[in-house]
Amino acid sequence: MIEGHGDDLFRFEGKVKINFSTNIPQTVNHDGLVEHLHCCGAVFSNYPEPEPRSVERHLASVYGLVPERVIVTNGATEAIYLLAHLFEGRKSAVVAPTFREYQDAARVFSHKVSFVGSVAEAGACEADVVWLCNPNNPTGRVFERSELLEVIDGCKDKFFIIDQAYALYSVKPVVALEDIDERENVVLLNSLTKQFVVPGLRIGYAVGHAALMESLRNLRMPWSVNSLAIEAAHYLLDHREKYHIDCRSLHEEAKRLREALKEMGLTAEPTDCNFMLASLPAGRACDLKEWLVEKHGILIRDASNFEGLGEGHFRIAAQSPEENDSLINALKEWMLL
Repeated sequence: MIEGHGDDLFRFEGKVKINFSTNIPQTVNHDGLVEHLHCCGAVFSNYPEPEPRSVERHLASVYGLVPERVIVTNGATEAIYLLAHLFEGRKSAVVAPTFREYQDAARVFSHKVSFVGSVAEAGACEADVVWLCNPNNPTGRVFERSELLEVIDGCKDKFFIIDQAYALYSVKPVVALEDIDERENVVLLNSLTKQFVVPGLRIGYAVGHAALMESLRNLRMPWSVNSLAIEAAHYLLDHREKYHIDCRSLHEEAKRLREALKEMGLTAEPTDCNFMLASLPAGRACDLKEWLVEKHGILIRDASNFEGLGEGHFRIAAQSPEENDSLINALKEWMLL
């Protein structure tokens, strides 16, 4: 889905002033990280570790895990493709609408893909692998932790891949690392990209049973995580107290955005985090997207390419109150056209 991701800022040649397409806030100060990397000239002149084991050990130390249960990847996306490769040719169920990369990766590795609308349906369907996003992209909803664990425990014959890249943005509890200690049929995906707001560096990781992680390592390409990303990961983990995702404030702004959209006649779904799914009463989200960029320098995510959604669907993520007001006013203008 190379051309289907959101945050396609690169397409608009400096026209975008406010980015609602990305699900992460745009106001994080990275001066300390930049200064640190500026002083690490050796990362440019030497090969990185063939496998980023030092970051795996660092993550394990931070979260109280044994290193063998952690694999660091080039963004969570690499972990998705490694898992699809590991289960090549199996039956996959995707809880949709959701991030398209799960179905795309599964199809690359000859999975038979089906779509279900809930965790309960995933437990009841004929599938070997279940893919879900929690909080879910693009809806922002969080699956009830107790229900999800109950389904997992009742389906020992299925393997559950739970992408929790946006866990720190959720106001509801998600599956915890302790929850999967004794559950061998679960892997959790996560992302330093989202935790520390560094999407350009591509640092993800997966946590699961040690034997499964070893199988993934055997499929991982050498040097998939570059030296700059490795050095940044160490710095960010060492300075994690400086990075705080204020999920409550972002959620309050998301709720305010939702109410404003509803008042002007758009459909806006409830959310448990900072981003939400919305839809136009008429017209295409792609046209709205282009108009917002050209007229107001605002970028949204056209969500029409998510499985099960239509041409009027789009996704937005709350930013600052002032930026959110700019979006609200621009949408009011669009609705009067």
